[in-house]
Amino acid sequence: MYSLFLHAFNRHSIIIFKPYSAACRVISQFSTYTSFKRSQKIEHKGLDKALKILDLVIPKTSKDEGDACHHRLIQGCMQDILEVGQRNCFTPVKISKHSKSTDLIQIVPDKSCSSNESACWRTISSKEDPFLLFLELHKRGNSMDVSIFSSIMSICASTGALDRGVQLHALLVKRGYDMSIRIGSSLISLYSKCRQLANAFQVFQMMPVRNTVSWTAIIAGYAQHWQIETCLYLFVLMRQSTSKPNDVTFASLLSACTSGGYLGLGRSLHCLEIRMGFDLYVHVSNALISMYSKCGSIDEADYVFQTMPCRDLISWNSMISGYSQYGLGELALDLLKKMDKENIVPDAISFLGVLSSCRHAGLVELGCHCFDLMLEHGIKPELDHYSCIIDLLGRAGRLEEALDFIKRMPISPNAVIWGSLLSSCRVHGNVWIGIHAAESQILLEPGCAATYVQLANLYASVGYWNHVAKVRKLMKERGLKTSPGYSWIEIGNNIYRFKAEDRSNSQINDILTILDSLACEMEYLGCTPIVDFDLSYKGISP
Repeated sequence: MYSLFLHAFNRHSIIIFKPYSAACRVISQFSTYTSFKRSQKIEHKGLDKALKILDLVIPKTSKDEGDACHHRLIQGCMQDILEVGQRNCFTPVKISKHSKSTDLIQIVPDKSCSSNESACWRTISSKEDPFLLFLELHKRGNSMDVSIFSSIMSICASTGALDRGVQLHALLVKRGYDMSIRIGSSLISLYSKCRQLANAFQVFQMMPVRNTVSWTAIIAGYAQHWQIETCLYLFVLMRQSTSKPNDVTFASLLSACTSGGYLGLGRSLHCLEIRMGFDLYVHVSNALISMYSKCGSIDEADYVFQTMPCRDLISWNSMISGYSQYGLGELALDLLKKMDKENIVPDAISFLGVLSSCRHAGLVELGCHCFDLMLEHGIKPELDHYSCIIDLLGRAGRLEEALDFIKRMPISPNAVIWGSLLSSCRVHGNVWIGIHAAESQILLEPGCAATYVQLANLYASVGYWNHVAKVRKLMKERGLKTSPGYSWIEIGNNIYRFKAEDRSNSQINDILTILDSLACEMEYLGCTPIVDFDLSYKGISP
């Protein structure tokens, strides 16, 4: 976040954080070198047009906002700084090109300037903690407004600094700022991101006045934690109030539907956002693509993607990820080729989606080709990319090749990679590579009980019962217990949830009968389970 740390000649200081105003949103189009060059291509003079807009949108009495916008202008258009300063009666400054930090800029008087009519300044970079600078100003008794408090709370929320946020909340109550809509919305976001939903809802309830931002903040907070029922309840209350939902509200609700697998509800929200005119928002369409693909309707996701008037990189990546979940490797790779044709530069996430789709479909050669293609694009593979290749080779039974690939990796493998290899070893019956993978995974992730169980099963399959006893003893000493698995399915308008070993469902007898029938059908088709690596089939309790 950009900010100004101003030191006046009389040593009074104030922090002006980047304001989220119409002025700054418009001026930002002209405030970087890239945007300035783009404006020249379309026969506009970026700085001149920015100055005209600056005169129109900034109130004459809003000096703080003018200072911030002016600073953003001179950052992007350094050649015309003096002209801007003379025209807007602002102080000319020099921008430090060697600054490595754009998060905070310290402005100090330049003593080389002797003019009394306009102060000259020089800038130096500062890597200090913004919260500590805020505390320093507070100790000095400098006056700070709602914008400063809101910005500091945003920093606390993004970093998960709950303790600092609580201190700020106490200070806000003391100064009487806690009733502000902007402060209330920031507090809701802070507590939500720090997993304090009860506190977030309490702040929301105590707000005397609420607007769209505050409603969206509390809805997004519950959506982040998959509490879809509460999100819907709040959304209904919001529609009954004078506040209208915006694009962020719909994106948050669609995200909650994605997490909970609520396809029917997602469709209803899709219809509603079209009626309210939010279907042209790119990020809302991106949320729809993700929701449909993850809730089992790849055709509807593809329809949303194809009918989008404009797409960004996230749109392409969301569709590629959707194809990957269904093992549609060829379609994912075709989409990657279309990105090149439309001059959309793929990133690491794009290739990860294609690799994942090849992994699910068992397309070994195509996946390896995609990995080489990523290197040709100059993209450095990350652990997730290596994990896809290892899982791809492992599922194909090429376990020695997968182990050799791990040894040749330029970065150290993580527990996920060893776990992927371990799963493949169980499927294909390779005991010794499986034991090596399990032991390596335990060293990196000693708190995962499932790995211990799998290692014990592997030892048991070769008759190493003393090793089995040691693994079980180690689990007991560390207090590790396996967690039951969960699954759910949507039928009609109902969500049915299942837990391993749970027999509480009223239709459990019918369910077990159908499962037994399916198991018999699988055996008839030659799909027999490998039970050598599972002690539960041998009557030995894990």
